Amino acid sequence: MNSPTRPQLVGSFGMVAASDWLAAASGMAMLERGGNAFDAAVATGLVLQVVEPHLNGPGGEVPIILYDSKGEDVVVVDGQGPAPDSASIAKFKALDVPLIPGTGLLAANVPGAFGAWMLLLQRYGRMSLREVMEPVIHYAGHGVPILPAVHRSMQSCEKRFCDLWPSSAEVFLRSGRAPRQGSLFANPQLALVYQRILAAGESTGPGREQQIEGARRAFYEGEVAEAIDSFLATAELWDETGTAHPGFLRGGDLARWRPSFEEPLFVDYHGVRVHKTGPWGQGPVFLQQLQLLSGYDLSSLAPTSAEFVHLVVECSKLAFADREAYYGDPRHVDVPIAELLSPEYAAVRRQLVGDAASDRMLPGNPGGRRPLMPSDQLLALTRRMGDAEGLPPDPVGKDTCHLDVVDREGNMVSATPSGGWLHGSPVVPGLGFPLSTRSQMFWLEEELASSLAGGRRPRTTLTPTLVLREGRPWLASGTPGGDQQDQWSCVFFLRHLHHGLDLQSAIEAPAFHSTHFHSSFYPRQAGLGQLHMEGRFSPEVVAELRRRGHDVRVHPDWSLGRLCAVEKGEDGQLRAGADPRQGQAYAAGR
Repeated sequence: MNSPTRPQLVGSFGMVAASDWLAAASGMAMLERGGNAFDAAVATGLVLQVVEPHLNGPGGEVPIILYDSKGEDVVVVDGQGPAPDSASIAKFKALDVPLIPGTGLLAANVPGAFGAWMLLLQRYGRMSLREVMEPVIHYAGHGVPILPAVHRSMQSCEKRFCDLWPSSAEVFLRSGRAPRQGSLFANPQLALVYQRILAAGESTGPGREQQIEGARRAFYEGEVAEAIDSFLATAELWDETGTAHPGFLRGGDLARWRPSFEEPLFVDYHGVRVHKTGPWGQGPVFLQQLQLLSGYDLSSLAPTSAEFVHLVVECSKLAFADREAYYGDPRHVDVPIAELLSPEYAAVRRQLVGDAASDRMLPGNPGGRRPLMPSDQLLALTRRMGDAEGLPPDPVGKDTCHLDVVDREGNMVSATPSGGWLHGSPVVPGLGFPLSTRSQMFWLEEELASSLAGGRRPRTTLTPTLVLREGRPWLASGTPGGDQQDQWSCVFFLRHLHHGLDLQSAIEAPAFHSTHFHSSFYPRQAGLGQLHMEGRFSPEVVAELRRRGHDVRVHPDWSLGRLCAVEKGEDGQLRAGADPRQGQAYAAGR
C-alpha cells in the first residue's frame, strides 16, 4: 500500500479531527483556552452547521458517544429528535403518500442537535456558553469560504429555491444564484438567532449551568420553537412527491422533547471493547459485523485482498439484513438486541458465509423470532418510484459530518451531526436554517420495527464509535456516508487493529462497501449484490470478486468515505487522522 498523503498527527496536549478544517480549528481553540474535549466538541459541532450547511444544521440531529475520565465510563447522548406526536401512518395514507419523501415538510421531526450539544456542555464541559458559541456566531456573521461541495449543492438547488422555497433562496442564494466557489458566505439570520439565544441564556443569571439551560429553553420553548410552529401551522410546500404538503411538526413537539443520556451497547473484540448507540441508529450493525468476523483470521489476510473484502462484505450483508428486520426505537418496539449481539447468534449466522457472494436478503431468527420485513408490494413501490424519477446511481446517499476529540485528561468524544440539510427542506423564515427530514427513514406500514408513529425516533444511519482498551479510552472514529458509515468505519477499524496501519494510513486505504439492503433514504431502493469499490484496488482483486458473484461497481480512486479518528495510545501519546477525500476534513492538535 502507498504512503499516506498526510502525516498522522502525534502529540500530548489534545487532538480534534473533523470533516471541515475551520470546525477542527475551532475545537482546538477551546482546548488551547483551557477547555476540555467536551467543550471542544460543542464548539466544533456548532461551527459545522455553518461551514457544511449541505450536510447538517441547527434543525438536525446528533448522536454522541463520550468517555468521561472522571467518572471512568462511556455514555451516549441521545440527540435524535422523534417524529411529531400527531404524525401517523393513517394521516399519510389520507394524503395518498405511500413513502415519506426525503424533502419538504412531511418528514420534519424534532431538531435534536442543539439540545444534545447543550446537554453535553452542561454536564461535562467547563467553559461558558459564550465561549463555546463565539466561533459559530463569528462564522455565521462574518462568513466562511464556499467549498466546492457546498457550491455544487447550492447550485443544484437554485431552481427549487427560486420557484418553490423562497425562504431558502433568501439565505443560500445571491440574486438567485449560488455563491461563487471560494467566495465568503455569511448567514446573518442564523448569527442573529444564536446571538439572541446566547443573550437569553445569559439573562437567566450568572450561573454557567443556568445559562446553558436558558439557551436550551430559548430554542425549544422560546422564539425558535415559536417560529417553527408559526411556519408549519400554515405552510404547504413542494416535496419529492411532486405535490405541496404541510408538515406535522409543531412547537409543542419541541417543548416536550429533552435530550437524554443512555447506556451504550458494546461487544468485546480482540482485546478491545467497541461502543455504539442503541438500535435507534445503525450502530449495532458495526457490533454484529465484529461478532461475525471474530470467526476469521483477518490478520493473515492482506487488507486489500479479495478474501478480506469478500468476508467483510458478506458479514455486512447479514448484519444489515437484521437491521432491516429488527432495528427501531427501543422505547417503543421490542428489539432483541441481546440476542443479535451474542456470540452464539453470530456463530449460527456465520454458517451462511460461503465462497460465493450471497444474492439474497437473509435476516436471522434471534431468540426464535420471525423477521418482519416490508411487504413485497411496498418494496416494489420503492423500485417503481426510483425508476420513475430517473435517479442516477448514488452509492453514498445523503451525507453528513463527523468529529472526534481527545484531550490530555483522557476525555474522548465521537459525534456524527447531520440533518437540516439546505436541500432537504425550506428554511424556516427568520431562523436561517431548514429542518431535518430524518422521518423519511420510517416505513408507512404497520408492525415493522421502524414503522412510523408519533413520538418515535427514526432508525437513523448516524453512528459514532468509541473504543476502550483495557478499560481506558483508546479510539474514537466515524465518517459521513449514510448507510455506508458502519461499513467504511468497520473496514478502517479492522485495518488499524489487525494490520497495524496507523490512523492516517487506515483512513486513506482503498475503500469499499455493499448496497445489498434497502436504503434508509427516499425512495428506499436496494442494490442487491452490488459491491462498490474505489479504483485503487488491483484489477486482479476486482476480477476475483466478480468471479465469486459480486456485482462490482468501480468508482474513482478517492471517492468513498470521509473518515476522522483520534486515539490515545498505550504510551500516553495522542494521535489523529482525517480523510483527504473531498479536501475538507482535517485534524488539528499538538
